[in-house]
Amino acid sequence: MIRGVWNRKAVNRLLAGFVLLAAAIQVCPAPARAETETVSSETVTTDQTTVRLISAVTGTGDLTSIPLGLQFTLKPGWKTYWRSPGDAGYALTIDYQGSRNLAGADIAWPAPHRFQLFGLQTFGYSNEVVFPISARPQEPGQPMTIRAQVSYLVCETVCIPYTANLTLAMPAAPADLSDDAPLINKFRSLVPGDGARAGMRLTQFGTTTDGRLVADLASDGQRFAMPDIVIEGPAGFEFGAPNAEISDEGMRARLIVPVTRTDKAPKLSESDLTITVVDGDRALEQKVRPSVTGIIADSDAVGWARWVHLVPILAIALFGGLILNVMPCVLPVLALKLAGVADHAGADRRTIRLSFVATAAGVLAAFLLLALALVGLKAVGATIGWGIQFQQPIFLVLLILVCLTFAANLTGWFEIPLPAFIGSAGEALDKSSTGALGKSFLTGMLATLMATPCSAPFVGTAVGFALARGADDILLIFAMLGLGLALPYIVVALLPGMIAWLPKPGRWMLWLKRVLALALIGSALWLGSILAIQLGLLPGQQAEASRDSAITWQPFEEARIAPLVHDGKVVFVDVTAAWCVTCQANKRLVTDRQPVAGQLQQPGVVAMQADWTKPDDKIARYLADHGRYGIPFNIVYGPGAPLGIVLPELLTSDAVVAALQRAGAGSSASIKP
Repeated sequence: MIRGVWNRKAVNRLLAGFVLLAAAIQVCPAPARAETETVSSETVTTDQTTVRLISAVTGTGDLTSIPLGLQFTLKPGWKTYWRSPGDAGYALTIDYQGSRNLAGADIAWPAPHRFQLFGLQTFGYSNEVVFPISARPQEPGQPMTIRAQVSYLVCETVCIPYTANLTLAMPAAPADLSDDAPLINKFRSLVPGDGARAGMRLTQFGTTTDGRLVADLASDGQRFAMPDIVIEGPAGFEFGAPNAEISDEGMRARLIVPVTRTDKAPKLSESDLTITVVDGDRALEQKVRPSVTGIIADSDAVGWARWVHLVPILAIALFGGLILNVMPCVLPVLALKLAGVADHAGADRRTIRLSFVATAAGVLAAFLLLALALVGLKAVGATIGWGIQFQQPIFLVLLILVCLTFAANLTGWFEIPLPAFIGSAGEALDKSSTGALGKSFLTGMLATLMATPCSAPFVGTAVGFALARGADDILLIFAMLGLGLALPYIVVALLPGMIAWLPKPGRWMLWLKRVLALALIGSALWLGSILAIQLGLLPGQQAEASRDSAITWQPFEEARIAPLVHDGKVVFVDVTAAWCVTCQANKRLVTDRQPVAGQLQQPGVVAMQADWTKPDDKIARYLADHGRYGIPFNIVYGPGAPLGIVLPELLTSDAVVAALQRAGAGSSASIKP
């Protein structure tokens, strides 16, 4: 009985203890860590991104390096950039001015992804990325306040620059792990190392026999899936997307990278490069200097890939050459075309075919000679470009003589004798037609020479691509440009019956030839005015032209562009020349007319003009930096487009106005429509 009572009392006391313990748990405050398990800045939100600064620890503790992270969350389709953005874009920057107890901070870059759009290669991140940051306190163990002004760029089909001001307060508390520690550690593991952690090894890195780079890799367990390589090097090099060859059941990979170099770039074998290899979540980064491997990289796969890569640009070159037939630069040669066609009215088909084949041959020969000249100039480090021969007085004198000679020939003053090397071939075909064949061949060459000051749609793209590459690509692309310009002659040669559509020969042909001779004389006078500028006989010509315009043109100074944009200005750059017919057409039809002229006169707009009538290395380098080797070239900079908006060769009012409005987005001095 007593035992049972004791048992009941013991049970009651035990139950009471549990109740008191439960009450204590409910009443007592949670540990301090539960209140500070997340340490972060405010979140800055835009239409495309959210940005915040986060910490992997809850306090400074006694750490000499505080692990932080800069977190970006991006809307679908938008991206931001790696430390080396590629062909476009720029990497984020952080200004820590105003921070307290901060000695310095180092940012790490997770392995990037390659993005390709409109033929441009860029490197960056989509969806989410955290940039690990190591912040070093001046006095370990003391509170730290980090103020970070983050400037960054996000892009989809358009690019938008942003600035986020973030503040993160780190208390002087134990450095316990925060809730964001796993997220920061996840992205820190994606920062490329020497490859040991990723199970990858670089076994060879060097140049191939044709000037490309080759990287041989081995895997220590995990098979290669889709390896990619990003190469950073000195100015003057452009490294394309690699061709990957995977072997040994996925355990080895060879990445062959096409290389484009400018004339002033150093030798690859003397250049220190940083390579970043990415394969899924694995990455490797090393600083290397390529060796001469002796590897022949022209395997069938690589050769096929190269041709596939060239097909679009060859099509652009063909179409651009075809368009040259109707450009203002070639219109003087239309005189010779029409006169030649009129001469063939009523002729037999064989004569017609031979004449038009000779003209097409003259076009192709002139393009190939021009390509060979540019290859030679590039080999000796000279400035190269489309139409630069118009900067040389000797060339202008020769072209003036050619125009006057053809004009005299059209009026019947004398016949142009056939060069011996053409005459021999012509006599073998038809002794009576050699003179006509010679004129046709020279007409084709003249058409090419007169076309060179024009940068028609697609021509600038094709020429820029060609001149940035090797000799074989220059010859191939220039041959395709020539084929495009010669295409109408080839069509008539294949279908000579088209000549039957012309009226029968008569006195009208004599009057037509005289009118067309006047057109050639006009071309000679125009060339003479350019020669006078080159010789300094008209030093004030360009200044007078600027005074005649309502626009206040400032001399081109590339170094002034960035500060002007920083101050909220919009900068319109016009690279032009007196010998560029398309440039003059753009001026008279677009920039000197409303509404463009009115917008270029607004206080928030600075109009810069770069005159390339005479050789100028600064202008040539500026064009080359933008992948251009010919003019006209127009580009608009502003707060809404700090990298610039490149305009088409043939300007339209709508295109210029739209670019000015877009570049002025965010400017304090807005551009009025």
